[in-house]
This record gives sequence, structure tokens and C-alpha cells, in this order.
Amino acid sequence: MKRSLASVARKSLHQGARLALAQLPRERRFALFRSLIDCDPAPDPRLTLKIADTQEELEACFRILHDAYVAAGFMQPDPSGLRVTIYHALPTTTTLCAKWDGRVVGTISMIREGVFGFPLQSVFNLGQVRAKTGRIAEISALAIDPRFRATGGRILFPLMKFMYAYCRDYFDTRHLVIAVNPNKIEMYESLLHFERLQARVVDSYDFANGAPAVGATLDLQAAPERFRATYADKRPRKNLHHYFVEAQLDNIRLPHRRFFTTNDPVLTPALMDHFFNRRTRVFETLNDRQRLLLRSIYDRPEYRAVLPAPSAGAQDLLSLRQHQRFSIRCPARLLVRSYDTVLTYPLQVIELSLHGFQAECSLPLPEGTQGSVEVDLGENETAVADATAVRRQENGGLVSYGFAVPRPDAVWRRCVQALQTGSTHFDLDAVQSAPPAELSAASIPPGQRGALHALAAAVAD
Repeated sequence: MKRSLASVARKSLHQGARLALAQLPRERRFALFRSLIDCDPAPDPRLTLKIADTQEELEACFRILHDAYVAAGFMQPDPSGLRVTIYHALPTTTTLCAKWDGRVVGTISMIREGVFGFPLQSVFNLGQVRAKTGRIAEISALAIDPRFRATGGRILFPLMKFMYAYCRDYFDTRHLVIAVNPNKIEMYESLLHFERLQARVVDSYDFANGAPAVGATLDLQAAPERFRATYADKRPRKNLHHYFVEAQLDNIRLPHRRFFTTNDPVLTPALMDHFFNRRTRVFETLNDRQRLLLRSIYDRPEYRAVLPAPSAGAQDLLSLRQHQRFSIRCPARLLVRSYDTVLTYPLQVIELSLHGFQAECSLPLPEGTQGSVEVDLGENETAVADATAVRRQENGGLVSYGFAVPRPDAVWRRCVQALQTGSTHFDLDAVQSAPPAELSAASIPPGQRGALHALAAAVAD
């Protein structure tokens, strides 16, 4: 009873404080939020930040998230005690965790656009964000263990710093989007310079149990300069420009990547079965289209055994291409001989197959241009092959080109094999060097070739 009364008292106090704060001019409110910043550039070594990639870490993240969402009224209690959504099943979603003395005390998820789009798309229009170049990621599922919520951002700020660095440097993301409760939006606007997607508050957001929501976005390309203008003259523990842009936290464990992939899937068939069939019933709730889309990503037999089956005849209703489990972004150079000169075209490879690739290029390339391409597939993995530009494509102001590669070298083939047959980001490190004959297209079973081989087929045609 005492705890209940104390809880009611705290809630009333918070509501009163919010009402009083609302009476202040916007700039005064923002200045007050910024005065509360306390970001330690050298966090306690007991804190570790990493990708949640084990059953124990994921379970702890989903449990903290469940309890936080239930307490806030954003979901009804689930018998499992976990909040797990279909977005967590996608390779384009990464869940981060903060651990204190080895125990998970905070979590946040980044959802890059995949086969199901974004959760907030159900109520917010992303047209203004899509009109700009660059990938989008929705930041979602933020939760902190109650015992660490009143510690001045000791967990929150490092977790946000990790999210910022991962999205900017590892997740191939330019734009962040969020859907938050109206009571929280000014924190994101004042501290991090998020801008609202629309002026109107959405009265009922299904993804948050019908709670009201405000949508907002942050351009990571423009963020450093905006942070500098706001925080450059602040002392270290209140300087978010230094914290987010310049500081290096020893507590952060960024994932090791053999190749320059841009996502880090962690779900093995056993983990997928555990969280989506056994601990929760998420897979049971999916419609036929969602079930087929999952099968277009996880096309290997061991995954098919745990994925929900579509109804009879559903496959005939939908024509779905295979979707890759890994995306890639590699620097490359196309060397073209012109008389006695060699012209160099800088490229960014965004898709790779056994006999082709797609790349962005800021310089015009006539169809039929031939040359030698050097692709930095990883820190110590550079492939060299002859390539021909066979098509041009423009999307949102970005120009990309499709290239045919008739004779890929051993490094190229090894990378393609890793991307086509790997299930999790750990698998990419496990691919061993092999003679070119063992890595030919014929050595990869048709069911494992996926979307990357489909690109090669399109180029060859």
C-alpha cells in the first residue's frame, strides 16, 4: 500500500513539473533540458556496451523492454514477460545492450528498412526523409533497468552514444527516425536536435498500445555541426558534441567484421525458434505475406523448419524475390584505359553477386564502359576483376550502375560464398580460403544463392 501511494505521489509530482515546464518559453525549456546533461566521457569500467547476440542477452533485453513498456502503458503484459516483435526477427534489426558487471541493464534497437518497412510508417509519412539521399533507421525499444534510471544518464548516454556511432559508422545510416510519447519529444529536440515529422500529435499509435506519439527525424550528416553550435563552449560533462562526435568510449565493443557488411544478424535457427515460437507466439500472428517474406530471407532448410508455414496456395498469390541477409558497402575503383591514360572512377559497391555488382558513382559512366575494378571487400580482402557497366539507375538523386563481372577472382568468390551461405555475422569469419574451383557458382546449392545471385542473373541478361 505504501509503495502504491508513493508511486501515485511521484506520478503526480512529475505531472505537476511537466505542467509547470510547459508554461516556460520554448528556448527556456530547451536550456533547462540541456542544463541536466551529465555525460561522463570516461564511464565506469563495469559498464560494457555490445550487440546483444546470445540467448541470455536477448532475453534480458526483451524482459527489460517488456517491463518498461507495461509500466508506461505502451503494451499489455505478455505471458512470456518479454516484448518481442516481428521486427526483431529481421537481419536488418540490431539490438544493443548495456551490461553492468555482466548483467544487462539497458537496451535499444535500430531497425533499418527491411521487408516490413518501419513500425512508425503506420501513422507517420516519411516522404520528407526519403526525398533526401541516404538510408533510414528507426530507433526503437529503448529501455533502462529501473535501478539505473535515476543515475544521471550513467547508462542512457553511453547507450545513445553507442547507437549514434553504430548507425553512423557500421549500419550505413544517414537518417534516424523515432516515434515517442509527446512527454518525451522535447528531450530529443533540445538535446539531440531531432525535428518533428509533422506538427500534429498522433492520438493513437498501435505499436505502442494506442498511446499518443510524435514522430521526429535526425540527419546524422548534419548532426555534428549542429551539436558543435550548441555545445562547443560547454564543459566536458555537458558537451554532447565532444561526447557523440569526438570521444572514444573504451566501454563500447564494436563488432568485428571480416567484410564491409552493414548489418549484423545474430539469429540462428535455434534462437529464432526460442523467441518467436516457444517463448512468445509472434510467428503465429503473421499473415501469409509476412510468412512468405520471412522465407524469402531465410531460405535455408534449417530456418524453414522453424519458420511459420503459409497457407496452401499462398505462394501462388505472391511473387516475391529472394532477399539478402547481409547488405554490403565497399569502396572500390574502376580503372579505365583511355589511349595512354588510365582514368579512375571512385565507386561505392552496394550489392555483390558472383558475376556482377551494383555501385554508386558520382561521375557519369556510359553504358558499355569496360575496365578493371578493385573492390575493398574487407580490411585485408581486396578483389580485382574485369568489369563492364551494363545499366544505369537513378533513385532519390543517387545514381548507381550495374556491372557484369565474367571472371571474378578467388577473393571475390570467397566473399560471395560467405554472404550467400552465412546465417549470422559470426559465420563470415568462419569462411576458409579455398581453391577457386570449390567456390564456383555450381558449388552453391540453388536454394542458398538468394538475392545476390539474382543480381548477377539480371546483369548477365
